[in-house]
Amino acid sequence: QLHVAESGGGLVQPGGSLRLSCAASGFTFNMYVMRWFRQAPGKERERVASIRARSIVTDYGASVKGRFTISIDNANHTSYLQMNNLKPDATVVCSCYFSSPFGSHASWGQWTQVTVSG
Repeated sequence: QLHVAESGGGLVQPGGSLRLSCAASGFTFNMYVMRWFRQAPGKERERVASIRARSIVTDYGASVKGRFTISIDNANHTSYLQMNNLKPDATVVCSCYFSSPFGSHASWGQWTQVTVSG
C-alpha cells in the first residue's frame, strides 16, 4: 500500500533555513512525481516545487525560486525540499504529494507546520 511520510518542519528565524523530507514506500513502479505544497491560514494552497524521479528537471513556484531547492534520492524514493532565506510569513503548513505519471496511484504526506519567526 502506498505510503508517504514527511518529516522536518519547525520553528526558524527569518533568513534561516530548514529542510523537509518526504519518503514514499509501498509501490513498485519507477516513474513518479513528487510535489511540495504549502498553505498559509486563509490562503490558497500553493505549489512550491516539483521533481520527477530519475530526472534532473525541476519546477518552482515564483515566490520561492532561487531560495528553495528540491531534490530526490531515487534509491530511497525520498524527496527533499531545502528552504533557504525563509521570510517572516505567517505560519504555513507544508506537505508533499506523490503521484504516478498518470495519477493512478497518489498520496499526500502529512501536513507539517513551518513557522518563521524571531
